[in-house]
Amino acid sequence: MDGPLEWIAALGTMLAAGLIAADLGRKATGWGFVLFCAVSLTWIVSGLTSGSTPIAAMNAVLLLINAWGVWQYLLSRKNRRVMERLEPVAEQVEREVEREMERE
Repeated sequence: MDGPLEWIAALGTMLAAGLIAADLGRKATGWGFVLFCAVSLTWIVSGLTSGSTPIAAMNAVLLLINAWGVWQYLLSRKNRRVMERLEPVAEQVEREVEREMERE
């Protein structure tokens, strides 16, 4: 379990985690979940072909969780509408906090 497939999956996992942790906005987070779905599939294939059933099983569950993340961040019309309305408010609050931090 140390071939190109595993390296692609490992690098993709790190990139997806970075996208989500960077908090670059709703779309970037959603695309992080899309990438997590892709690497979960890669890990499932790797686990099944190398006889590592626990890796495959774990990533099957993670695939479902990450697919839910894709739904929440990219596909849900309701969530998208809520976030579109919240974004201007969040930007205003962020500017206020930055000004407060400059004064400290």
